[in-house]
Formats: sequence, C-alpha cells, structure tokens
Amino acid sequence: MKIANGWKDFEVLATGDGKKVENWNGQVLLRPDPQVIWGDFENRVKPFEKQITAVYERSSSGGGHWREIKKMPEQWTCTWNNLKFIVKPMGFKHTGIFPEQAVNWQRMQQLIQGTGRKIKVLNLFAYTGCASVACSEAGAEVTHVDASKGMVERAKQNAALNNISNIRFIVDDCKKFIEREIRRGNSYDAIIMDPPSYGRGPSGEMWKIEENLFEFVKLCAQVLSPQPLFVLINSYTTGLQAGVIANILSLVFGSENVEADEIGLATKEGLILPCGNSGFKIWK
Repeated sequence: MKIANGWKDFEVLATGDGKKVENWNGQVLLRPDPQVIWGDFENRVKPFEKQITAVYERSSSGGGHWREIKKMPEQWTCTWNNLKFIVKPMGFKHTGIFPEQAVNWQRMQQLIQGTGRKIKVLNLFAYTGCASVACSEAGAEVTHVDASKGMVERAKQNAALNNISNIRFIVDDCKKFIEREIRRGNSYDAIIMDPPSYGRGPSGEMWKIEENLFEFVKLCAQVLSPQPLFVLINSYTTGLQAGVIANILSLVFGSENVEADEIGLATKEGLILPCGNSGFKIWK
C-alpha cells in the first residue's frame, strides 16, 4: 500500500464502527467509511466527540445530509505541500478532496519534472481538479474534463487559489471528448482517469465501470503521443482491485513498468486506512 503524505492541516483522528473522524484544518468531520469494519467506537471515536463540527448522516430513502453540531463555514481550505485546495462538504459525504490521492499527485509531479520537456496531461473524470493543479504546478499543460459543470467550476476555483491560469477546463462527457480528440488528431503525453462506478452521459448513456473501463482505456490509448510519460487509473469501486487495474494497463499498454497498489492514509491512532486502488503505466 502507498501512503499519502505532505498534508499540513489534514489528519484522520480515529476510526471505528463504519465511521472516521477527520480534522480538516480545524473543522472536525465525522463521516461513514465502508472500509472501517472494526468496532470499538466508544473507545476510539467517542473521545473526539466534543471536537466534532458536523456529522454526515445517511437517509433511509437514500443519500444523506450534513448535520452541524457547531457552526461550519460554507467552505475553507486545506494545504498539501505548497498547494491549497477548497474543502466544501457536499452530498454523498464528499468534501471535494480525496486526500489519499496526494500520493499520486506527488508521483506525477516527479515524473513531469523529470522529463525536461513540456508534458501535455489529460485529466478525465477530473472532479474538483486537485490532480490538474498538482500537474500544472509541476510544469505540465493540463486539459481538465468532467461532465459536471459544478465540479469544473470548483476546479477553476482551486486553480485560481493557487495562481494557476494555464489549465484548459472542459465540461463534457469523457468518452465523447476522447472520440472527438481522436478525430481532431490531438494527443497527450499523460492521461489520468478516475472513472465512477456508475454514471450517465448527457444523452442518458449508461456507464458501468466493470463493463466499460477496458474499452474506454483502449479508446484513450489512441490519444497518447508518440512519447508518452504515464497513464494513471484510479478506482474506488469494490471488487476492482489493484491487480485488475494492473491487468488492464498491461493488456492495453504492455506489462513493462506497470505498477498498481492500494492507496491509504495513516491515522493518528496508528492504523493505515485503505482508501482505494491506483495503477500506473510509466514509460521510461
């Protein structure tokens, strides 16, 4: 497992009974985590009860909401290395940041800076743009694509927060965008993708990661430049393990320099919290 570091004001304080307590720059949030199948809530989580700002509570009819215990700002920031990102609690327990991804941001920055040339990065299903900002800071020219206009607006705010103005932001269905880029003859040196488990395109197209990911990765291979640097696939889908990602990357791009691992976060209580899986194909 690869462990994220570099956070200056984020920390997982405690875990237990399907929940985790996190300190996001002074705002302490309690939210569900399906990986936390161990108990001992009373001894592990309850000691932080007086610090908690808000709790994410699931609804019996689906979804959920944040219940404030103390007055919580609409949004604030957390700092990773030299970069700041907006924290804004929203639907389905999200905050706008997946802090465990910092391990991948760091690796991508090292790869980009190690080339000595301008790298064009394509970030697909790019969400709030933390990876886009990290790659841009390292000197890459980034194209950021997401189907959600709201998430792209948040990504623009994250870029502006870090005085980054050279990211190209596009609101579009990722598959349709790739198909158009193929027709245009455009190419990229690096591709990042963080595809959802399920989704619908703008015309109602169904996306199921287990059924569609392999063909989508093959499609993306057609926009790689003659001198590719890396492809990164992230997955938070139960059952889509690191080995599966490694197999897909190997079949599409060749098995040399393919690596895939769980990614996680160290907790204040001394545990390592598994948070997802990532796979890199790297060209030397």
